[in-house]
Amino acid sequence: MKSVVVFGGTGFIGTHLAQHLLMRGLVETIFLVDLNPPRDLPYTQLLQSGLKDGKVVFVEHDVRKPVPSGLLPQKADIVFNLAAVHREPGHSPGEYFETNLLGAENVCAWASETECGTMVFISSISPYGPSEEKKTESSLPLPETPYGSSKLAAEKIHSSWQSAQEGRKLLVLRPGVVFGPGEGGNVTRLVRSLARGYFVYLGNRNVIKAAGYIKELCLVAMFGLDVLNRPDSSTLLLNFTIDPPPTMEQMVEAILKVIGKMRRPFSMPRSLLLGLSYPLLVVERTFGVKMPINPVRVRKLFRSNNVWPEKLKCLGYKYSYTLESALEDWKKDVPQDFS
Repeated sequence: MKSVVVFGGTGFIGTHLAQHLLMRGLVETIFLVDLNPPRDLPYTQLLQSGLKDGKVVFVEHDVRKPVPSGLLPQKADIVFNLAAVHREPGHSPGEYFETNLLGAENVCAWASETECGTMVFISSISPYGPSEEKKTESSLPLPETPYGSSKLAAEKIHSSWQSAQEGRKLLVLRPGVVFGPGEGGNVTRLVRSLARGYFVYLGNRNVIKAAGYIKELCLVAMFGLDVLNRPDSSTLLLNFTIDPPPTMEQMVEAILKVIGKMRRPFSMPRSLLLGLSYPLLVVERTFGVKMPINPVRVRKLFRSNNVWPEKLKCLGYKYSYTLESALEDWKKDVPQDFS
């Protein structure tokens, strides 16, 4: 590949994707389109070197606005669209649609005007909605949140781009919770709470949490593109999670093993934490102070995301990381996350 354009390219997933492409020598030039330049982190040496020697080019742009003519190359071998507002809770309903829908429309409009024949859209498992029942790529999406609804609508926008012209190819990835160096979200908080000894179960040991390692996601994206290169393939939808998706207890046990602490966390009634979350929500809304406990986050702790990577299995994909080896690899890159 000569050139790749990554919208939302300096966030968690985009940073690792750029590192992956550079490490494997898969591309000559990567254009990272985002609001802020990439951060200089210990595990992004290749990316930082690429910025210095011109292999990586940062382009400042807000995807909620049309892409100006001349801002990006007129030809890109592959376009990745990762740009999204995704944290739940944390945004008003309108913000999810404003970024995720306008972003999809503007990226696809730009791709239509240039010589781009292949696009990868990073969606989410949120369009399925939480469920104890097993969900696969053939399951009917039933989103329950503005984020999930906006992601499903964005998928349709990308599908319209693909079908508008013969020869275009589209890969849609629906990842579960993606974890690894730089994630800074729920899994990072889980790891740190276990390392520091204040984690407790909330009646959710058997809750299934579809999750996958960031470096495995990059490998899956390349695998999906290889499948798309087959003559009879033009669109591909892939769920991405560890196979099978782990329970909360399995994640906790794997993290404790990697940390080197074999303790048995206590359990707390869910009603206690949920009851505590509502007064804190009032404080947050009244004084504008961010609270660590929120009713939406608490409810998410008790609801499974039982999503399986069925199509990856059918296509013969071989995983490079287990849950434990993924955590070990993360610890090697950022040991302070495990202390």
